[in-house]
Amino acid sequence: MSYSSVWLPTVAAVLLGGLIGIERQMSGHSAGLRTHMLVSLASAMFVLACSELTSQLPLDLTRVVQGIAAGVGFIGAGTILKADRKHEVFGLTTASTIWLSAAIGTACGLGEYPLAITSVLLTIVVLVGLRPIEERLLNQRKRVQKPGDPTND
Repeated sequence: MSYSSVWLPTVAAVLLGGLIGIERQMSGHSAGLRTHMLVSLASAMFVLACSELTSQLPLDLTRVVQGIAAGVGFIGAGTILKADRKHEVFGLTTASTIWLSAAIGTACGLGEYPLAITSVLLTIVVLVGLRPIEERLLNQRKRVQKPGDPTND
């Protein structure tokens, strides 16, 4: 494995993961720029390291991808918090973006740059573009529910 063969996938993983991390950082979420960059880089690194081995040994690269998808779930789980109220859970979107950053790094490690770039663009649309719609729906829901109403639980 040469520097030239790892330069593009690792740099692409860091930059693309960073784009998602910037949005999370600017939104004030616990996992931000560096977390998303490192998760994406680590995923690319696992794929690149194992793809080098697959050329020497009969290894199945899909098992590496499965391991990344399962393993990064533990990092994402750490960002999910359950509040005192019955139905309040925070951090699901951040956990999802961490998982997505791992997928983007995996795609970069596999050389699937169109998939990685398209996924980042769609992620930014979902995170930024849909925020006003989500806020409008939440405000509408709050107006319908009245404090102390037993049907709110």
